[in-house]
Amino acid sequence: MPEKAPTVDPRRWKALIFIALAQLMVVLDATIVNIALPSAQADLGITDANRQWVITAYALAFGGLLLFGGRVADLWGRKRTFVIGLVGFAAASALGGAAGGQEMLLGARALQGLFGALLAPAALSLLAVTFTEARERAKAFGIFGAIAGGGGAVGLILGGVLTEYMNWRWTFFVNIPFAVVAATGAVLVIREPAEGRNPSRLDVPGVILATLGLVSLVYGFTRAESDGWLAGPTLGLFVAAAVLLLAFVLVESKVKAPLLPLRVVAERNRAGVYASLGLAVIGMFGLFLFLTYYLQIVKGYSPVTTGLAFLPMIVGMITGSTQIGARLMTRVRPRLLMAPGFVVAATGMLVLTQIDLDTSYPALILPAFLLLGLGMGTAFMPAMSLATHGVQPRDAGVASAMVNTSQQVGGAIGTALLNTIAASATTAYATSHAAGAAAPKLLKLESMVHGYTTAIWWAVGILVLAAAIAFVFVTTGHQGGGSPAASSDDGAAVGGGTDADIQVPVMAH
Repeated sequence: MPEKAPTVDPRRWKALIFIALAQLMVVLDATIVNIALPSAQADLGITDANRQWVITAYALAFGGLLLFGGRVADLWGRKRTFVIGLVGFAAASALGGAAGGQEMLLGARALQGLFGALLAPAALSLLAVTFTEARERAKAFGIFGAIAGGGGAVGLILGGVLTEYMNWRWTFFVNIPFAVVAATGAVLVIREPAEGRNPSRLDVPGVILATLGLVSLVYGFTRAESDGWLAGPTLGLFVAAAVLLLAFVLVESKVKAPLLPLRVVAERNRAGVYASLGLAVIGMFGLFLFLTYYLQIVKGYSPVTTGLAFLPMIVGMITGSTQIGARLMTRVRPRLLMAPGFVVAATGMLVLTQIDLDTSYPALILPAFLLLGLGMGTAFMPAMSLATHGVQPRDAGVASAMVNTSQQVGGAIGTALLNTIAASATTAYATSHAAGAAAPKLLKLESMVHGYTTAIWWAVGILVLAAAIAFVFVTTGHQGGGSPAASSDDGAAVGGGTDADIQVPVMAH
């Protein structure tokens, strides 16, 4: 007998506006500060050795506390956690914008990371429990996926405009109106399903082990970039991360109310989503990192022009997410969207391996950006939805946190790995061509471009691997309700059924 359909929230589409606004703020902040960093460094007298901590302090707090934030959302309530995260993020942003020295700025960045770790999983899990009907879920996640994929590029544009025409401090202050509007809207509009709360106690040993393990892992990649992969501190951090995370898995398999129920990550499709998303972010970080430098240093673009150059990729992401992914998600298996999406993105990245000193933006970079945007938008949209589809409401927060964790760790790996590859290739090229170089400045630029293209080749391979993982591991059927049985199964899974519901989150073909 079919189960009673869940009550539909009449204000769910208004709620989506404020959830999406909060997500945009978090994603923007990941890149907007990068462009402002040189100005902030000069203004506050931050040393070259310490400037990386403006980025690292945020990354460590955000990446290390995401699982904790996701579980807090399940325990305290997603709406409450969402609002607390917004208010705290706004306060931390105000502190950063008003910073009078590097200590205050670094503290503000760490606080931003902490409150971001509460906010990001709460936003995604609110979306997961608010939109349960297949076609509406597809539209909602299409919008959310476009923001998650394209927000970083928007941050480059906004960061360039604010830094060039106003002041680096506005890259922090700009978060405040976002947070105020989103928090006000959340209080007035968002309604969380009552049955979604998890009554269990917080798994304190799990919190400690997961936080220390993830911080060690993220910081290990940061040190690898600056000190080298075989340096003692780097290896020590990787060993510590492995030991702590292994201990975390053992603890989670024993405790009654785990921080991360292993059933969330043991399900084949969800594991495939987490792995492929993490790899895709590694590849995308190669794009943002090297193309930003290439356009400004080699091509001579201003910060604003550089940001605008990424605009076609944002258009492509929005199109791929809302017009391809959202429209086909209820008709096509997720792997038939994710795998081709990553392949199209890899093709765009492949085009970018051909850049040189005189590359034409309209002839080569523009079509590459469009391919990247279309591919990533098409792949991200069903991945975001599938990562939380079929999860019991009491686990929705931590399942959402795993999406953010895979992306955050992927970003840390991408920054360290690809930057190391680019730096090594740049040095090798400069050394091998130094003897016959007539113009040292020209050789320097040629060496930089060689380094960038070498790293982008690696990014191509990483995106192809993401496509392969998505195709092999994501075997579930489409996320549409094609029959009453399918709708019933879907409703049971979303509404809080048994663990068996998690093993088959959607109707299998």
